[in-house]
Amino acid sequence: MNNIKKNWINIDPFSLQLRLTVGMASFSALVLGSLATWTSWKMQQILIDSRKHEVEQIAKRLPQDLQIYSRMMQPEMSLQKAINNFANTNTLIWFKNSNNEILSKTENLDLLPDSLVAKLMKLTQMPIKAQVYQINPSYFVVCGTSIKVQGKLLGELFVVKDITREQTMFVAMVRNLGITSILAIIILTVAIAFYIRRSLQPLRQLSQMTAVISAEDLGQAQLYLDNAPSEVKELAQTLTMLLSRLAQSWEQEREFVSNVSHELRTPLTIVYGYLQSVLRRQNNLTPLQQEALEIAASEAERTIRLLQDLLDLARADSGYLYFQMKTYVLNDIVAEIVVMAEKYSDRLITIESTISPIEVKVDYSRFKQVLLNLIDNAVKYSEADTPITFKLDQLQDTAIIQVCDQGYGIPLQHQARIFERFYRIDESRSQATGGCGLGLSIVKTLVEGMGGSVSVQSKLGEGSIFTIVLPR
Repeated sequence: MNNIKKNWINIDPFSLQLRLTVGMASFSALVLGSLATWTSWKMQQILIDSRKHEVEQIAKRLPQDLQIYSRMMQPEMSLQKAINNFANTNTLIWFKNSNNEILSKTENLDLLPDSLVAKLMKLTQMPIKAQVYQINPSYFVVCGTSIKVQGKLLGELFVVKDITREQTMFVAMVRNLGITSILAIIILTVAIAFYIRRSLQPLRQLSQMTAVISAEDLGQAQLYLDNAPSEVKELAQTLTMLLSRLAQSWEQEREFVSNVSHELRTPLTIVYGYLQSVLRRQNNLTPLQQEALEIAASEAERTIRLLQDLLDLARADSGYLYFQMKTYVLNDIVAEIVVMAEKYSDRLITIESTISPIEVKVDYSRFKQVLLNLIDNAVKYSEADTPITFKLDQLQDTAIIQVCDQGYGIPLQHQARIFERFYRIDESRSQATGGCGLGLSIVKTLVEGMGGSVSVQSKLGEGSIFTIVLPR
């Protein structure tokens, strides 16, 4: 029951599968419903026409018999004799003279309720063609004709056929036919839905295959489905060609970023060196000149760091970012980084660890860069009077480092994307703090390069916890 509810909730009202199923099921229901309706109407017409024909045949045959009997006996006796020949359980016959008096009738007419007889008599005030009448809950076919003997009009003959039993059976049959049609439509809808789901499975597989392709896999991606229709195979080939072109564009973009970063870093480093040299001769500068040079030096330093980050990412993308992995004591590295960070951030940074020493296998300089980036991120996005805490722990063959702040927090919808390049939650705040959206991307690249993983947990107004898991 829970699975049915879950599947019902997950139904996409705009999906191709649902549209095709509803369309084909509606068309099938229309065809089956129309066929069932036409069949019911046709069967009823056949039933009524056959009973009308029987009544009309009796009304036509009885005067002929009366002509024969009238030659051998009295008119009243011959009339009753002719009527008795056609009398049966479901057939009612009576004869009225010109004074509207019943001269002869079948015996079963007396067995009917007086109210029903009165209604039947009311229907037969004048000669009529065979016609069906409903007198709840019964159905009758009524027909009347004039009787002449030796050219003399004797009166009117009325023949009534009780078709209640046949009509009841027909209604039950129509009901069963309707139930059968509904069940057939339901079964057909389920079969159609299953068939459409099977038919769309290659497209679903194609979507799943493309969903897991990362930027690094674009060049090697090959989309092929063995049992797919020709149209889907053509689509897979087209997507493969598109991915190949995207891989080429991505490679050209990475080469461009790498080349530009490399070419710009050297002259900017020279400019930054000259600016620092001039700033060291402060006695020859006015306060306005000194302020302008300090701003220029700060922006040059920030641009150099940005270019260095771009170079590191380009090397990682190209597979040229090498790591010198050695075993270190995690507690010592973190303590060293905390001392260094407290000098330039003026922020209280504490270390919590119940285990010492904790050994990890990392690239020393790269790992320091990771921790400094996380501290820098915590400083930028928290108030100046709030502390930053390092929590160190180990679990089986892994070491766990958590960097905790009490800052602004990260909205849930942004947490999955903060490690993407150039992704910034608040553009205005990032501009104010000097961020360019590469710090956490560098952290992720370096940590994964050292065989670890990084994740984040955060609540708005309560701060964030960045967790690094590294092999021991």
